[in-house]
Amino acid sequence: MKRLVAMDQFSTIRRVQFIDSHTAGEPTRVVIGGGPDLGSGPLSDRVQRFRRDHDRFRSAIVKEPRGSDVIVGAQLVEPNDPSCTIGVIFFNNVGYLGMCGHGTIGLVATLAHIGRLKPGSHRIETCVGAVTAQLQKDGAVTFENVPSYRKQKGFSVEVPGIGKVTGDVAWGGNWFYLVEGREMTLDLANVEQLTDVAWKIRQAVNANGFPEVDHVELFGPPRTSGADSRNFVLCPGKAYDRSPCGTGTCAKIACLAADGKLAPNEAWVQESIIGSTFTGSYRREGEQIIPAITGRAFVTAEGSLLLDEADPFCWGIR
Repeated sequence: MKRLVAMDQFSTIRRVQFIDSHTAGEPTRVVIGGGPDLGSGPLSDRVQRFRRDHDRFRSAIVKEPRGSDVIVGAQLVEPNDPSCTIGVIFFNNVGYLGMCGHGTIGLVATLAHIGRLKPGSHRIETCVGAVTAQLQKDGAVTFENVPSYRKQKGFSVEVPGIGKVTGDVAWGGNWFYLVEGREMTLDLANVEQLTDVAWKIRQAVNANGFPEVDHVELFGPPRTSGADSRNFVLCPGKAYDRSPCGTGTCAKIACLAADGKLAPNEAWVQESIIGSTFTGSYRREGEQIIPAITGRAFVTAEGSLLLDEADPFCWGIR
């Protein structure tokens, strides 16, 4: 231990304090100390600063050898919105996320774990707006998302090697293309095939008028008793979501509401590819759809990451 202390005094080692959790199987890594100074002002400006000046930090936190493609990082920041007590910037293996549903639940569980949040209602500022999270006494978290909507219904695209695919383009805090899983079975045994198909669909959708879409959600019949649908969600960095995807479920709810298939305050239980579930619903605020998602996160690790400038992979395998 003395040797480690001496190294810290005379080398370029940087310590980053973190807490890991998973929400319905999907991991979140919250940086609670040692992150970059992003200054003040709107979170949109600070994300640009993060991307321009500190992107190697993002890579170091979530990419190998310390992380993996599936981990979503969360950098705590001071909120700019005075109604919020917390600000957060979410990021992954390829860049930055507008919102992250499972990450919001993981963030609340993490802050409760270290005593920074108590049961009750908490406003959280994200890059796409403020969300409200309700921490229950049993540890469950319900977050009310930013307004969600369907941008285009029944958008068809020819996908090489697959054929014509028709789905909806929708916003749930991130951009989604939602399509029925056709003849494919939404099962873990088929993850490689599902990933390949979803990636080809995304490329076709991007090339044919919707470059903003960075998530593809395939959906089909559920397997869990009480669930309404099962999904496979491919995230921007080509990793699949182990959870039912919070922002994806919000996008799905917006489509259901637009079609009159889900009434306000009616529950929608979304099942993931691994069988975990989120429960969603929505309320109307004028013409807007305001979704709410309930789930549970569990803290899995806490500690320090060591960033040593002498390490050729200090900033991640890029």
